[in-house]
Order: sequence, then C-alpha cells, then structure tokens
Amino acid sequence: MIRHPQIRLVGSDGSPLGVVTVDEALKIADDEGLDLVEVSANADPPVCRIMNYDKFRYEQAKKEQEAKKKQTTVETKEIKFRPKTDEHDLSFKIRSVVKFLQQKNKVKLTMRFRGREIVYCQTIGLEAMQKIAAALEADAVILQEPKMEGRQMVMFVGPKA
Repeated sequence: MIRHPQIRLVGSDGSPLGVVTVDEALKIADDEGLDLVEVSANADPPVCRIMNYDKFRYEQAKKEQEAKKKQTTVETKEIKFRPKTDEHDLSFKIRSVVKFLQQKNKVKLTMRFRGREIVYCQTIGLEAMQKIAAALEADAVILQEPKMEGRQMVMFVGPKA
C-alpha cells in the first residue's frame, strides 16, 4: 500500500536502516516475519518501520482503554428554589447539594422569582444565596458568584479539590 519509490526504513529494534526502495524494505520485513508500516507519510522520504502490526494495534487499544478507565465525567446538577423557601426545605435541598458535591459533580443553584418577587432579588434573594454559600463552605467552592439571568438568580458551586 506504500506508493513511494524510496522510503526511510527503521528496523524492528528502532535502529535506522537508511533510505531503501519499497521492494527491499518489504523483503527485509518478510525475512523477519514482520510487517512494513508507514509511520510518517509527510516526511521526505516517508518513514516506514518494521513491526508486528497486530501487536501494535492491540497495545494501542489497551492504552485507549486504560485512558478511558481513568477519566471521570463531571456532570452539572441543578437545584431550584424560591426566595420564600422555608428553612427546613432549604436545609433539605442543601443536603442534596452536598450529596452531589461528594459525587464530584458541579451544582447550579437557581432561585426563581415570580411576579412581584423580582423587586426583592437584591435583598432577600441575595441573602438566601449567601446563607446557602455559608452552609456549603466546608464542602464546596463557589465557581460563580450569584448573578441575575432574567427572572432567576444563578450561582455555581463545585467540589473542593
């Protein structure tokens, strides 16, 4: 499948064998019972290596599988409440926020203002958000301070590292 007249050949042990024709390289690879694999097609002349291609593909798949095993996905969970949410309900929601943080997820805290409640967004709303931030201080770090987005106040918190 290599369509170049001459290639730079690297042996199975990693030693350079110089610039040879494709036929010579295929003969050398066949003598060793290995495959001729094009490593760098953009080089001049292209670089090819003598190796066991099936073993190479197997090792690559193992590396990808190992990397996939070690990666973690961080989800963003959302908790919604209102400015008139009672103490007990608020503490219950804070417990669920702590549970999400222990699972290494980010949490979006959303306070929704309905109707004329919007006039209290900078007083009651901000105080409630600060109270929640104080309650989460041991478990979380504030990623985004409370800010208004339309008719809702939003704050992002993440797990402590």
